[in-house]
Amino acid sequence: MRISLKVDYGLRAMAEIAADTTGEPVKAEDIARAQDIPLKYLLGILSELRRGYLLRSQRGADGGYSLMRPANEVTLADVIRVVDGPLANVHDTSLSDIEYGGPAKDLLEVWMALRASLRGVFETVTIADLAAGSLPESVKELAATYRAEEREARTSGRR
Repeated sequence: MRISLKVDYGLRAMAEIAADTTGEPVKAEDIARAQDIPLKYLLGILSELRRGYLLRSQRGADGGYSLMRPANEVTLADVIRVVDGPLANVHDTSLSDIEYGGPAKDLLEVWMALRASLRGVFETVTIADLAAGSLPESVKELAATYRAEEREARTSGRR
């Protein structure tokens, strides 16, 4: 799976908004500066998040962006789906419409497992978790496993 720069920026922007404790809308310029995101590109992403009912915007001198729902009710999957569409897309077809034959027949099970594992992470982590730096233990364990495997790959690759 490829995480687009657009998704990365969208998640960072949502975390920045969620972390703001002033109770006031957060200006796009402040988000762009804090997260080092090009403002013009960020404005397009914020607009998509607003159209996807994850953000509300307020115009004027005191304007900016705020979350539509509490941060603990918005998952990373919610943001990804608004910005990029389905979490795992298999040639733009519903998995229920796919049938494989012969030795590839179990590939459908692989695609199902992939979607389930992605949901297991992206639907578990909320914007509040991200903003607070408090990821669920299951996600921390997966990240630790990844780090260990990467270290092992680097070590064994040098020999």
